[in-house]
Order: sequence, then structure tokens, then C-alpha cells
Amino acid sequence: MASSLCANCSRLLREFAANLRNICRKFEQKVRDIFRELCECTCLRITPERSILRRRTQVSQSLHLLYEDDSRLLSQDGLRAVGRLSASENTDLQMTAAVYYLHVSHRLKSHLPDDYMEPVMALLLSTDLNVQKTISLALVNLLAKNNVCKDLVIDMGMLVPILELFQSGDAAAQCHSCACVAMLASSESNRDVIMVDGIIPLLALAKSYEPQLQLNATWALLHLTQSDWSARLLCEAGAIPVLVLLLQSSDSEVQFCSCSALRNIADVQEHHPRLLSIGGHYLLKSLLTLMSSSVQKNSAQACRCLQALSKNVVIQEQLMELDCVLPLKTLLKTSTAAFTEPAVTLLSALSAHPPNNDVLVGEGLLDEIGQLLHHQRSSTAIITHSCVIITNLCSSCVGQQAVMESRCLSGLLQALRSPALSDDTMLHLASCLHHLMTWDLLRSKLSTAITAEQVSGLVKLSGQIKNPPLSFNCAAIVSKLQMTDEIAGMLRPHYVTMSQYLLLFLKKEDVKFQQLGIVTIFTLKTDGDFSSLLVDSELELQLRKMHLQTEETRRLLQMIHPL
Repeated sequence: MASSLCANCSRLLREFAANLRNICRKFEQKVRDIFRELCECTCLRITPERSILRRRTQVSQSLHLLYEDDSRLLSQDGLRAVGRLSASENTDLQMTAAVYYLHVSHRLKSHLPDDYMEPVMALLLSTDLNVQKTISLALVNLLAKNNVCKDLVIDMGMLVPILELFQSGDAAAQCHSCACVAMLASSESNRDVIMVDGIIPLLALAKSYEPQLQLNATWALLHLTQSDWSARLLCEAGAIPVLVLLLQSSDSEVQFCSCSALRNIADVQEHHPRLLSIGGHYLLKSLLTLMSSSVQKNSAQACRCLQALSKNVVIQEQLMELDCVLPLKTLLKTSTAAFTEPAVTLLSALSAHPPNNDVLVGEGLLDEIGQLLHHQRSSTAIITHSCVIITNLCSSCVGQQAVMESRCLSGLLQALRSPALSDDTMLHLASCLHHLMTWDLLRSKLSTAITAEQVSGLVKLSGQIKNPPLSFNCAAIVSKLQMTDEIAGMLRPHYVTMSQYLLLFLKKEDVKFQQLGIVTIFTLKTDGDFSSLLVDSELELQLRKMHLQTEETRRLLQMIHPL
């Protein structure tokens, strides 16, 4: 076919094609030269090692894709990938696996399958400290959220590399591993294993100047003091001086953990000589200082520790010498029962030792107890120990006068109306009131202060035959009330109820109950209404029966009297 182009256009097209071929040859030569230089560089040489690394990088990239989808966190593909990465000798790939576990530890809301624990062991054994730090932090998170079984961690032998991290010299690695040990030690079944190689390193780390590391080590020591056997080993290894020094820490959490550990140790009296072996009453002084802390949980815990130590009379005497009453009275004024209870418990223990009583009365303790009983926040424990303190301190004339001048009596009567008191607490309350009524002055004041509602409550409790001690003490209080017109008016509505429990008292084999019944009837007969009720009643018949039995007993005794 003939060309439709003119001669000039044909010429121009031929020149363009020739120039294009020339440009392409030059470009091809330049590209060939660039690729030749690139191939000569080791970066792009294709070797078997490079091929393996490329495949591992692909695995790593696929693992990172799982981060975006929580539902795929624990897939079989993920398990295979993390298994290959953790088994690699390349620390970058190991770090990828460790970071994956760290991600899982933050996002996981369920139990981590046991199969996933094998790679964790491999990563803990890594030669790279950064990998070990990352995986130990992940393990801390998993243990804290109970995503893994503590016993399984021990059974797999992970404790060995965890403890080895103590010697790493890296504060972060030590901190993470120490936190792991603390959480593992919270399981009683693991403590024996940890004690074998962990005591000395933990004591060393507890003296660290790194605050978080010191806290984690003290936390672990606290868990280890929760069993008698491990606490004994800790004492033998020299833990007590370390824990006592930690009471002076600037970190309030360290103070709390060390104080709690010392309290656990103090619960076993055989450890008291070691606790007191530090000269100058250093432990007691430190605890008293901590008791004045602005951190209330620390002051309460110091008080509990002192209460455990106060079972020892020698320690009680030393506490009194160190003027422990003032900070204890301060704690009684706190607004939270959880902090008041330890103080009143310790004061209860101190009041049980008679030589302390004059000092306690002189310090105005009964005034504070009276105020405490009037507060609505008074718990069962506060009421119980307040009753013990009042009973102990009113054993002297000075104590009786202090009770008279304080609000203790009205506080005890008010406590009678406290809702849902246990029988044990009510027994302490009734026993204390009964004890106070053995003194004429206190009896007169209590008879004047008692209300109709409180009398009704005492009568009701007197009929609790299933609880003989409570029934006896409440009935004894009623029997000792001075039979004024006002008291008689309060008792009249309850004469029928009282006759019923008095009849049961007279029928009991226990002479103590019989005597109380007779004394009560004698007191009530001063009121004509009760005398009328008594005539020809079953209660009067029982009294006559007892009289005949007594006469028979007297006659028989007279028979043997010449002997």
C-alpha cells in the first residue's frame, strides 16, 4: 500500500525513530550499569541465609497483622508464628515475639492456652537482655490478670531464668522479675520452691535504691511471710533487720508491705526474741512513728503489728515506757472504723495487764472510749474491745470514778440498741454492764440512766435460754436494778415474760441460775403487782418445791455434821 505521507513527514518520522533508538540504547546502558553495581553489593546478594531471613520477616509481618484483630490473638497461625520467632537465634525476631506477648498481655481477657507458654520459656532463656525484659514484663501482666496458672509457670521451670534476672544488673529486668516472683509467691504451693534460691537475692533487692524494685522485692517478702515455714526461714536468713529498716522508707507502699510482713512474723511468738534483738527498742520506736503516719492504712497496720507483739508482757512494758497511749488515742478519733479497730484492740490488750491500768486511766482513755461508743460507726469489734477495756480499768476505785465521770455507761446502754449485734458482742456488752453493777455508785447511776427500751431489750435477751451466758448476764443486770417507782414502771409490762424465764432458771441444775432466780424474785416482790402475779403460780410452786428440797438437804447434812 502506498504511503499517504508526504516526503517531508516521512523524513521527520525517520529522524524521530533514529533518535528514540539512540536514547533507548543509552538508557539501557545506564540501567545495566546501575544494576551491575547493585548486584556487586552484599546487601542484595541472594544467599541461603538471606532467604531464611526473608521468610522469617514474612512470618514477623504476618504476626504483626494479628495485632489489629483481637479475635485472632490466639489463633493456630499465631501460635506457629510465635513459636518459630521465639526459637530463632535472631534477637530481632525474638523481640518481635516478645512484643507480641506484651501486646497479648494487655489485650487478653481470657486464659492463655498452655501451648502458648512454651515460647515464653524460650524467650526467658534468650541471650538478649531486652528480649528478657520484654517477655518478663508480659509475664507480669499475665500473672497479675490471672491469665496464666502460677503453678504451671513453676512446673515449666520458669522460676530459674526469672531468678537469674536478679543478677542482670539492669533495674528494669530486676523489677519485672521481682514482680513475677511476688505474684508467684502469692500461691502457697509455690513458696517452698521460691524459698530455696530466692531468699538471699530478694533481701538484697529489698535494700536497693531503686524505688519500684525495692517495692516489688518487699512485696515478694510479704507473700513469703504468710506461711510459718517460710517465715521461719526468712528470719533465719536475716530478713527482720531488712524489714525493720524498710519501715523508714520514703515510699508509703514499701512501708506498708514491710510492716505487714513484720506483723505476719510477730503473729508467731517464737520470733519475738529476734524482733526485739535490734537494740534501743528500734522496732517499737519505728512502729510507733509509723502509727503517726498521715497514710492511715500504714498507721493502722503499724498498730496491728504492735497488737501482735503485745501478747508479750515485756513488750507491753516497753510500749508503755515509750508513751504509746497518745498516738493510740489519736487513732481512736479517726472517722473510719477500719483504722479505729486496731487501736482499740491494742488498748484492750494493754488494759489486760494490771500494772498498765493506772497509766491508761490517767491518760483519759475512758473518756475516749465513752465518746467512741456514742458514734454510729462503732463496729462489733470496737464495741467488744471497748467493753474489755472498761471492765479491766474499773477494777480500781480510780477507774470506777473515771467511768462515772465519762460517757462509758451511757455509751454501753446505747450500744444495747445497736442493730444486728452478734451474740458474742452482746455477751461482752451484758457482761461488762453486769460487772459495773457490782459497785453501788455505778449501779445507782446505771439504774437512773437506763430507759424503758433498754429494759425491754434486756428482758428479751434474758429469755435467750439457748445462750445461757448471755441469758444469765442480762437477767443479772435486771435483778440488780434499784426498784424505784420508775424502774418498777418499766418492768411491769414484762412481768409475765420474766416469770417464764425465772421459772426456767429455778428448774436448772446450775445453782448459779437458781440463786439468780431467787434473788430476782425477792427484788420484784417489793412491787405489789408482781406479788399478785406470783400467788398460786407455777413459779411459786417451784419455789416451794425448792424449799422442801433445801430442807431435806439441810436435814441430811445435819445427820453427818458430828463427823
